[in-house]
Amino acid sequence: MEPFWERVRAQAMSGEGIGREDAIAVLSLGNDALWRLLDVSDSVRRRFKGDGIRLCSIVNAKSGLCSEDCSFCAQSRRSTAGIGNYPLLSGEEIFREAAAAKGRGAREFSIVASGLAMRDREELTRVGDAVDRIRTELGLETCVSLGTLPKSDVEYLLSRGLRSVHHNLETSRSFFPKVCTTHDYEEDVEAVRAAKAAGAWVCCGGIFGLGESPEDRVELALTLRDLGVDSIPVNFLNPVPGTPLEGRGDLSPMDCLRIIAMLRLTNPTREIIVCGGREVNLRDLQALMFAAGATGTMVGNYLTTAGRAAEEDLRMLRDLGLAPRS
Repeated sequence: MEPFWERVRAQAMSGEGIGREDAIAVLSLGNDALWRLLDVSDSVRRRFKGDGIRLCSIVNAKSGLCSEDCSFCAQSRRSTAGIGNYPLLSGEEIFREAAAAKGRGAREFSIVASGLAMRDREELTRVGDAVDRIRTELGLETCVSLGTLPKSDVEYLLSRGLRSVHHNLETSRSFFPKVCTTHDYEEDVEAVRAAKAAGAWVCCGGIFGLGESPEDRVELALTLRDLGVDSIPVNFLNPVPGTPLEGRGDLSPMDCLRIIAMLRLTNPTREIIVCGGREVNLRDLQALMFAAGATGTMVGNYLTTAGRAAEEDLRMLRDLGLAPRS
């Protein structure tokens, strides 16, 4: 195994990242090799990102009412989950949520709206006004997750002070038809390219534990590398009653750490932000996500599920000798 470890460390530390076969091998490592893996992934994280941790927070600004049939999502048209359905929040409501996020220690605040795309101009203007106010009055970096935005809409939001556009691919191109049938994978890829072309910082990742194979996980990681995304949000399935994936729970905490490490080693210079499902899937091993290569996490609640108290996350960082980035 020594040639493997030497090759993986060298390729990741160079910034190039490991290739497909080594990435699949990382996901296949036994638990007895996990600590050596974490030594490598932690070294790569420190090499490129240091010990500052990005904290972000979101608001579910428009809930439910979605035309898409994504199997994991409580807001999809296939879901019978008992969640709130409501139209886009007012600018004042969005601002209040941003102020609360700042109080939790978040550096970045994202406005998230359900649906394939935000095509209503009044809604887009309302989001733009909120972005401008949050940036100028609170000093937070702003992000939006509004579906498949065209380049022109991204440019408009950037003119209002937006920094980031979030749009997940969710899984590999190969596995995507088993997750969603109401739009094509290429539509998501084109949305990522449009955001990049407009000049936005692009946050794009996926969700693990949907039933995908290790090969699918690596395919997604390499697609993200090819697209040159800036930040990779990592979600682990938290199966919501009433969704098609209700009852699925395939991931162990060790699996989650291997996935984070694989993403770090394939994308060594990128941000890796661990988001939804970490409490359910990593459980008592949450602190090890940073050794696995995470450079950030989401604080507060998620779209339709609750997170843990921000004070616990801030204490975790202090205990690890890490600190939120200012």
